[in-house]
Amino acid sequence: MSGAGRSSARRREALACYGFIMPAILFLALMAVGPIIASFVISFTYWDVMTPPQWIGLENYREMFFHDPLFWKSLWNTLYFTAFIVPLGTIVPFLVAMLLNSRIRGMPIYRTCFYLPSIVPVVAGSVLWLWILNPDFGLFNAVLGVFGIEGPLWMYSPKWSKPAIILMTLWGMAGGPNMLIYLAGLQGVPRSLYEAADMDGARWFTRVWNITIPMMSPYFLFTLVMGFIQAFQVFTQAYVMTTRGDGGPIDSTLFYVLYLYHKAFRQFEMGYASAMAWVLFVVILIITGIQFKLLGKRVHYG
Repeated sequence: MSGAGRSSARRREALACYGFIMPAILFLALMAVGPIIASFVISFTYWDVMTPPQWIGLENYREMFFHDPLFWKSLWNTLYFTAFIVPLGTIVPFLVAMLLNSRIRGMPIYRTCFYLPSIVPVVAGSVLWLWILNPDFGLFNAVLGVFGIEGPLWMYSPKWSKPAIILMTLWGMAGGPNMLIYLAGLQGVPRSLYEAADMDGARWFTRVWNITIPMMSPYFLFTLVMGFIQAFQVFTQAYVMTTRGDGGPIDSTLFYVLYLYHKAFRQFEMGYASAMAWVLFVVILIITGIQFKLLGKRVHYG
């Protein structure tokens, strides 16, 4: 085939390729990129949905940072939740995965039992835990009472409401997707490394610290990055487990995205809500960049 013929064939292949991917590109542009650009523009306006947007410049951001105590309260609540759920959501599933990586009889049954809580819808799980943590007749306080311990008020106490949501979230995460990721990673660690360590007389902790954890570092980085992103977007648990989704008691569970929801769909301040969304995007972007900067060089890709 001549050079001109090959060039023509390549052009036809390229056109066919673009034709196949064009629907996906158009869908992405209309359903993702378009709303992203629109929300950025709306963040500089006052828009109550009922009337046309009014351009107010940086007023939404000024109000947010300097005149809205609930903004800082919601950010603090979210940081509190993140500070506990990300480490626990990384360590606990890893320990569960190590247990489920054992070679014992009936292991598929154990793995299924551990994974079941993660497939329970968050709304259903939240309702279930409202009953479990009920201070009067809940299962959790009943068990504590057997040992002579007076259970806390949980969702009725500003002090215990956030720990209650953390406990409920961890229940769904312990045997969830992170556990599956770690389990797949553990099964990919070469057995020869452990055999060599056994020949050198290495103990269990030494093998885990010097072989398992370095080989699992890419999985840790992935789950940490995704864990931070998901933790900053906590919403459903607080919405379902508090009265009318108000983030109570005394705004103790008013997480960032829940407050954003209030601004957008209860107070109809779409401009303010869009500004909050972009602040959240910047915060997540910065934290993700820091994680890659600090941990990226420590990751062992085998």
